[in-house]
Amino acid sequence: RKLLPDPVPGMEIDHLELPPGARMIGVPHTPGTREYLTCERGRIRLVASGDAYELDEGDVVAFRGDQKHSYENAGRGTAIGFSVVVLVSPLVPHA
Repeated sequence: RKLLPDPVPGMEIDHLELPPGARMIGVPHTPGTREYLTCERGRIRLVASGDAYELDEGDVVAFRGDQKHSYENAGRGTAIGFSVVVLVSPLVPHA
């Protein structure tokens, strides 16, 4: 669910709640987008472009948000995480 009450241009912040065994497919964003995922509770497995990252409570990972990615509860209880997406405008050149 979205955490910001008003839209902030170029940014999304989402609260992720994944029950045991749940998997959520992320939608690739515009080219150049960065995404940051932190695990608040439980264990979350992020798969981004075929690379897997295991996040325990307090861990954070940054990755390219313009690629295929998914989030999975890798633990036994409900996993809670937060995703911060910093979008790049398609009109702005990027490296």
